Amino acid sequence: MTGYSLRDRLALGAALGSPLLVALALVPFRTDLSNANAALILVVVVVAVAALGSRVAGALAALSAAAWFDFFLTRPYQRFTMTDTNDIETAVLLLTVGLVVSQLAARARQLEVVTVTDAGYLARIHATADLAQATSSSGAVVEHVRRQLVELLSLRGCRFEYGTLMGQPPCLGQDGNVAVGRRHWDVDAGGWPQGEIELRAYGHGHYYGRFMLDPTPGTVPPLKARLVAVTLADQAGASLDTAGLVKGRSLS
Repeated sequence: MTGYSLRDRLALGAALGSPLLVALALVPFRTDLSNANAALILVVVVVAVAALGSRVAGALAALSAAAWFDFFLTRPYQRFTMTDTNDIETAVLLLTVGLVVSQLAARARQLEVVTVTDAGYLARIHATADLAQATSSSGAVVEHVRRQLVELLSLRGCRFEYGTLMGQPPCLGQDGNVAVGRRHWDVDAGGWPQGEIELRAYGHGHYYGRFMLDPTPGTVPPLKARLVAVTLADQAGASLDTAGLVKGRSLS
């Protein structure tokens, strides 16, 4: 499950196992418990999984809940067959409500994370801007940005190369996406490409150097983090431009 966090992997496991365990726990009471109430209990399980994990985990939990509701809690038991119209309607409602509520729960979790991390991202940008205004040393700004990139992107290392471009390493572009040669690389799906990745620093349309990123295997920084990284590199480029260093090649 490359690209999934530990929390998301646990949620996917819970999505598969939790509805099954709850349905088994309800088996001794299935003759006394109405199917509607059993379905509501399973919906609660779906919501809990979605709140813990992602939309994928929530959807998987909804499908699992509907399947085990059919298998264990509706006649004929221990078969994926329903003959009663009310049972069929309840199963469809369980699946529909589970899917909808799981998406809402996952969305609420995502919004909470975005709010917290956005504050951290803004703090990094503001700190770099404050340093650029407070110091006449562009080298200090470049070093500050280098350290920020290591933390922001969870890198193993990062160095800055002044001057002309050498070689054709993968490139982190202005849109936060990575290009390998002329081919788009899906970081969100496959993680970072192999080897170092360049992040170019421009100031007022002129190239001054590049940060060479050494990713930590298995890490997948979100798009927002990558866009902030590009902004930080631009701040370093602007500081170099202000310092009046010899300009490199222009941004076409």
